[in-house]
Amino acid sequence: MTYQMSKLNQDGMPRLLDGIENVEQWNEKINAIRKVWFDYIGELPARVPVSYEVVSEIQEEDHVRKHIIYNTVYEDKVTAYLLIPNALFQKPKHSPVPAIMALHPTGPFGKDRVAIPPKDQNRKYGIELVSRGYVVLAPDALTSGERIYEGCQHFDSSKFYEQHPTWSTVGKNLIDHMQGVDLLCSLEFVDSSRIGTIGHSFGGYNSYFLAGVDRRIKAVVSSCGFSPFTGDPAPQHWGYRKFPYTHLPKISADLEKNQVPFEFHEIAALTASIPFFNYSAQSDWIFPHWKAVGDGMHELHKLYEWLGYEDRFRSYIGAGTHDFPPEIRVIAYGFLDKWLKV
Repeated sequence: MTYQMSKLNQDGMPRLLDGIENVEQWNEKINAIRKVWFDYIGELPARVPVSYEVVSEIQEEDHVRKHIIYNTVYEDKVTAYLLIPNALFQKPKHSPVPAIMALHPTGPFGKDRVAIPPKDQNRKYGIELVSRGYVVLAPDALTSGERIYEGCQHFDSSKFYEQHPTWSTVGKNLIDHMQGVDLLCSLEFVDSSRIGTIGHSFGGYNSYFLAGVDRRIKAVVSSCGFSPFTGDPAPQHWGYRKFPYTHLPKISADLEKNQVPFEFHEIAALTASIPFFNYSAQSDWIFPHWKAVGDGMHELHKLYEWLGYEDRFRSYIGAGTHDFPPEIRVIAYGFLDKWLKV
């Protein structure tokens, strides 16, 4: 399943259903994609039992924000905010409610960007979703927020690779986020059958990465997070680069040979048949190859339709920049409500 970059850029995105005549053949293909993906992200070690401590809590207008630390693999800790709607503290006792993993974009602020007003009006999806009645967990990804390595700038992963030379930050964040889902499932006021994930940019692709490996995720929203190799003017951002954050170390050797082992719409296809909402922008300065993005989304739509789940897939492309504008967030929240508030 190796693709030549020159052929991708000439011929466009590979067709997901080429040569596929039945579900059994599709299952064989998706299992092969999953095997390659796990080879590149590295291990997902056995998760540890749920354990967390509350550092502090603050009463906001319509919710409580708990600053917590939860455990993850290899004796590491994840700092996070747990946002709980005020209604859950009121009597009579409420039935369990849906929950959201709110994954932050690149930057030094981590979880604060999505969970504390008014850091960024167009990144406040954690705050807006708790206001809609969701329990929200907003964790710091490794190298951001309170998890920046001592002596390093944000999103410097060099010390991680000194400790784990055969792993990847993608795999690390995945297992940390799965531990976060474990935590949500352990809370008596959370309905463990109605958990979704949302993110912008870095948080956007981490959202569909999470949904692709953890079937407890029942709906996913990705904003400006889908970036295929096809048409990408800087595909090396997935491997080693001048910026000190490396997603997938193994991909660099492939790119040096002008080839890649998968295309990202194949990785997104690991989510099928989970409800999937994607937004991308034509003036995105980080992921500018919007035509290839559109082709990848079209392929995913055809896959969902072929599987009989056309209503579970929605994709929008706007003329804006690398952002998560209010009108798109309103549509995205309605999508989450449709699939999680049932």
